[in-house]
Amino acid sequence: MKPRETLAALHDFCVERFGAELTPRIISLARPGFDLRRAEPGEGSGHCRFGGRAMLEPGTPWPTCEDGPLSLFAVLDTDVLAPWLGDLVPVGTGLLNFFSLDDVRSAFEPEAVAVIAARSGCAVETDPPAESKVFAPVAWKAEPGFAMPDGYDAAWKKTLDDVEYDTYEYISDYVRIGNTESDWLWGRPGVLTSGEIAFGWPVLPGAVPQNFPDGEDPNSFHHLLQLSDQGEWHTEGEGGWMHWSIPTRALRSGDFSQAIPTPDLF
Repeated sequence: MKPRETLAALHDFCVERFGAELTPRIISLARPGFDLRRAEPGEGSGHCRFGGRAMLEPGTPWPTCEDGPLSLFAVLDTDVLAPWLGDLVPVGTGLLNFFSLDDVRSAFEPEAVAVIAARSGCAVETDPPAESKVFAPVAWKAEPGFAMPDGYDAAWKKTLDDVEYDTYEYISDYVRIGNTESDWLWGRPGVLTSGEIAFGWPVLPGAVPQNFPDGEDPNSFHHLLQLSDQGEWHTEGEGGWMHWSIPTRALRSGDFSQAIPTPDLF
């Protein structure tokens, strides 16, 4: 289905479960996103991939921090994703290169990550500094849909703050991760289910959003990319997923220098 058709189907789905009065509020939280799945030969979505070499415009400096050069983790091709993103990303943004320190548990400071855009017609594969790790490339097929906040995300409480307690508890229980009796996780139109997600909302296995700046409203940020453990790369300790986020106003203006790490470690 196309974006408008999928959103209309999601609207009807919510009306059946939550009623016509609450549905507009719930639908207001829907954000376009993409499941990123390993592509079969010939099925890749443009330059979307995990790992490999960065796709940068000539002369673009490699991102570093005080601990050394960052490593390229992923590339998203927004020219291919544009039909679902609407005006969320400026026209001509092209390729987004996602960098971080190799050890995600050290990547809590803003300078420990970077997102660098490159116009598709100008970008070239760029060799990293010797100290930077290169992960084996995995081409992605981007499957579009509409993400909703994780069941533990504070966005639900903010959006439904004046709803009767019993109603709020019902909705909260219905959408929470692990509620296998609910078709919210698997049956709703446009649902995203991959461990790797572009845009949309993050999945929070650790149940607590991580690392937003003090005093900043997490809902003023937009999710860019989620990575679960990926073969060669994984978080240390018990586990965790990596996320890159950005203030929504910066995303709409194309200022990717404001991207920050928001890992969910558990």
